[in-house]
Amino acid sequence: MTLSYAHGTGDTALLGDTIGANLARTAATWPDREALVDVPAGRRWTYAEFAADVGRLACALLASGVAKGDRVGVWAVNRAEWVLVQYATARVGAVMVNVNPAYRTHEVEYVLRQAGVSLLFASIEHKGSDYRAMVDEVRPSVPELRRTVYFGDPSWEEFAALGAEVPTEELNSREAELSCDDPINIQYTSGTTGFPKGATLSHHNILNNGYFVGELVAYTEQDRICVPVPFYHCFGMVMGNLAATSHGACIVIPAPSFEPRATLEAVQRERCTSLYGVPTMFIAELNLPGFAEYDLSTLRTGIMAGSPCPVEVMKRVVAEMHMAEVSICYGMTETSPVSLQTRVDDDLEHRTGTVGRVLPHLEVKVTDPATGITLPRGEAGELCTRGYSVMLGYWEEPEKTAEAIDTGRWMHTGDLAVMREDGYVEIVGRIKDMIIRGGENIYPREIEEFLYAHPKIRDVQVVGVPHERYGEEVLACVIPLDAADPLTLDELRAFCRDRLAHYKIPSRLQLLDAFPMTVSGKVRKIELRRTHGS
Repeated sequence: MTLSYAHGTGDTALLGDTIGANLARTAATWPDREALVDVPAGRRWTYAEFAADVGRLACALLASGVAKGDRVGVWAVNRAEWVLVQYATARVGAVMVNVNPAYRTHEVEYVLRQAGVSLLFASIEHKGSDYRAMVDEVRPSVPELRRTVYFGDPSWEEFAALGAEVPTEELNSREAELSCDDPINIQYTSGTTGFPKGATLSHHNILNNGYFVGELVAYTEQDRICVPVPFYHCFGMVMGNLAATSHGACIVIPAPSFEPRATLEAVQRERCTSLYGVPTMFIAELNLPGFAEYDLSTLRTGIMAGSPCPVEVMKRVVAEMHMAEVSICYGMTETSPVSLQTRVDDDLEHRTGTVGRVLPHLEVKVTDPATGITLPRGEAGELCTRGYSVMLGYWEEPEKTAEAIDTGRWMHTGDLAVMREDGYVEIVGRIKDMIIRGGENIYPREIEEFLYAHPKIRDVQVVGVPHERYGEEVLACVIPLDAADPLTLDELRAFCRDRLAHYKIPSRLQLLDAFPMTVSGKVRKIELRRTHGS
């Protein structure tokens, strides 16, 4: 019997750098290669220019009185200034607090207070959200917030100009005080109940994770990475930005927030070699009118994460988007984020049926949620991970940290997983998403994967909803391929009959135009249950 435990080995050592030191090395090696392109703003930086602007902004942070360990918030959609702040805060040892752009006053007030943010960088507005008005509203309740700087506003230019007051030697002196184990980033996880928790991450956590994600898709200084996923999330700022800068690759920003047309235009115009997204983003791109007219021939790889990729979607991504080396990643904010990843030469089945195998220098295991005992391979249990990527803890919440990270330093993910004999891992659902119907355990992912093959279904999510007799019943929430020819429940059940066990067949169907999503592109199943479960 082989246990569900795997340890990632490799010939490449972990990086012992701070983020600032790593950027300096990259800029010295490839000063003339492009580092950053902000497509909607029409701006671009070589590595020499990018490092210089990061240095000037770091000096401005020093001039404004930012001390090592001070919390600096960023509440903004994607743009070049976001990236500059990310690296500048790292150079002075400030803790950057990522604030979800979808947050409103109630949530942003909590985050600013809980993290003790003293300086906030923010968008002015985006898609009807007036960030300046919201900051003004919460400011009286956030006494530690002493300054707000808005991107695209004179306040940004005024702040950046402060850098001229501080000599480079002062910045070098500050950097000499920094350790790669210092906390450098707080990312608030989207809690399903109560307020979100602030996962606290170090240079060592996120720099190494970005670096090894990039290693596994074979990034070099020749790569150009299109990043339509949000920077506020690990997917954007770690797997995108840090994977790029640790390899001398270029970060391409296609739009402030995800737009399928802008993404494809950026790939075509900037000759991108890699494209990121959650499966719903790729589905939107593939279904865009005129999709076939875009020249995507420069693409070779990319990363899909956030939720499982349907087989048919993966086939099209490989065949029609030229992403033969696309990689699936699995992780969570608390693990910086990636712990499992498919390799560039994995076959279609491994890329769609699993989330890959463990990264170098990390450990994973599948345990019995009740006893904590490691299960044999092939049995479903809770996925746990351990290693350099595990967060320092939740910001100022030791009790919640202890609930997530056990005494052996294993991070408990809350995900139900099966480790195959070859070490690849299947995610079969969230422990809390598992449907229990009349004593039978049902994993929504299995039903979703099956239903994707129905010719009338564009996208589908399966959730459990209350049932008087069985405890729960199966609800299929479907976005139809053609709104003029909608799917019926009878058609759905006929499609499943004799092909799924009777208790897995949906007893309810809800047709939708779109799914409720988080800003990072994940479907909010809890909202589907709440809205359509009665």
